[in-house]
Amino acid sequence: MKKISIISGLLALIVGTTGCQKDGIDDDTSFLSTAAVANTGKVFEISNDNSGNVKITPTGEGASSFIVKFGHGTGTASEAEVKPGFYATHAYPEGSYTVTIISKSLSGTESTATYPLQVTYRAPENINVTASTDVHILKVKATALYAASYLVYFGDVSNETGTPLASGAEISHTYTTAGNYDVKVVALSGGAAKSEKVTPVRIYDAFGFPITFDLSTINYFFGTFGDNQQFSLVDNPNPSGLNASAKVGKFTRGNQGWSGTYSPLNTTIDMAQGKKIKVLAYNSDPALIGKSLNVELEAGSSIKNGVAVLKTAFTTSGAWEELVFDFGTIAAIPADEKFKQLVLRFNDATDGAGAVIYVDNFRQTN
Repeated sequence: MKKISIISGLLALIVGTTGCQKDGIDDDTSFLSTAAVANTGKVFEISNDNSGNVKITPTGEGASSFIVKFGHGTGTASEAEVKPGFYATHAYPEGSYTVTIISKSLSGTESTATYPLQVTYRAPENINVTASTDVHILKVKATALYAASYLVYFGDVSNETGTPLASGAEISHTYTTAGNYDVKVVALSGGAAKSEKVTPVRIYDAFGFPITFDLSTINYFFGTFGDNQQFSLVDNPNPSGLNASAKVGKFTRGNQGWSGTYSPLNTTIDMAQGKKIKVLAYNSDPALIGKSLNVELEAGSSIKNGVAVLKTAFTTSGAWEELVFDFGTIAAIPADEKFKQLVLRFNDATDGAGAVIYVDNFRQTN
């Protein structure tokens, strides 16, 4: 009997609950038809790396979506649909723009607002110019932060128009004459801002035979190898006799017998132009009489190992003399052989360290 009473009470409670209205929840959605967007706005995040990228975040209370019209571009690239909490990105050239944002509410109503946008590129920074020369040819590369491209002015003509240089590229220019030039590189931001750097360059004439040491337009490069080996361009220690020229080469022998100099040449030594190499030489130490100067031709085109070596001894001191190296005596050298490097060594014994000789007027004859 008690069990029947409990069941009857539960049935009454269920019936009563079912007949009550839901607390705070109903099916009335009529408010959606009048929903509107309030407090619309935008957030512009403009990049400072000269990419022109602008991140546009629309804002608005009650918005279901936005249409952002960039004020730049055509077709589908000129606008984007953005959901609340998200953004659109667009790349702008430098300039002034009007961004239009259309806000859509849950009811489908739209409101439109416009916002001015100013995109300004920063001037490029940390310009680095790499200039390399090969006789009259100059090659230029450039890098800079925030640079879109470059203009290069080679400095050899008046009213020069800059030569375009793309980022990561290299350009070359041929000068008519040797001399000193100021090469100006202008780094362009892609907008109005720009920066520039001027790099002095020296253009030389070709280095090759004859070698006289008297021309300022030639870079007489004599690199050295061996401890304390030295070579320098100096005043003629005895401008008389066979050699009255103002400048000569000074050779100071290093510690090792194999020490010497090397000179990569811009113009090759062509055996078809003559088999003999003649050199004016001078020493002031009688103890050097009988000691030999080595003339070594290297980087040959077809001779075995590309090297040919001859030695000729001093016969006097205190006066200039001519030393002759007849490479026609080396049968292995082809008649049309071409050598790209000149090497000098002196007294290639173990006791010659510190010996000083002077050389000048290298020439090629038959």
